[in-house]
Amino acid sequence: MAAHDAARTMILDAAADIFQRQGFTRTTIDDIADAIGATKGRVYYYFRSKFDIFLAVYEHGMRKVREAVEPLAAGPGTGRDRLMAMAVAHAENLMVNLPYHNTIHQGVHGQATAALKARQREMLAELNGIREDYELMFRRVVAEGMADGSLRTEDPKLAARVLLSSLNATDMWFQPRPGQTTAELHDLAARIADLLIGGLDR
Repeated sequence: MAAHDAARTMILDAAADIFQRQGFTRTTIDDIADAIGATKGRVYYYFRSKFDIFLAVYEHGMRKVREAVEPLAAGPGTGRDRLMAMAVAHAENLMVNLPYHNTIHQGVHGQATAALKARQREMLAELNGIREDYELMFRRVVAEGMADGSLRTEDPKLAARVLLSSLNATDMWFQPRPGQTTAELHDLAARIADLLIGGLDR
């Protein structure tokens, strides 16, 4: 089981990297197979199609960021304290797992969902639902911060969407440097979060 998971993750890592560089449309199964030094038959052993790989990259990226952020939503402190911790964790996770987040943000532009198989449409709808729940988690913490007086009053839905959109836009400009440490990434994530959440300060 461990070997199966490791092989599957290797394919996902390679696919996310290529999707980021070439885009979903231009990427082929051969590209992914070449990146892991295997035949495309090995890729097909784990995934039925390129779109299934995309869905798995999407799911993996969402799972990683939720694992990092969700516990902080119920942590100690004011709503602002928790929102700051969540925003830092989100930004840091995005920078560490940049190809996965970039692939998620590419979405399925240019893909006709009517051409997808029923199971693929269902999986895509489920993943989009997970993203919506993730946004709702931020919205709840924003509302709690406004209620406890640690954030200024604003529409929680608007505030959460602006915050997440701005955090996610990091993948448009961030480029990891060789040798960049975890501490440096955390510091950059904290600076980004501080700039964004400062707009909600009282």
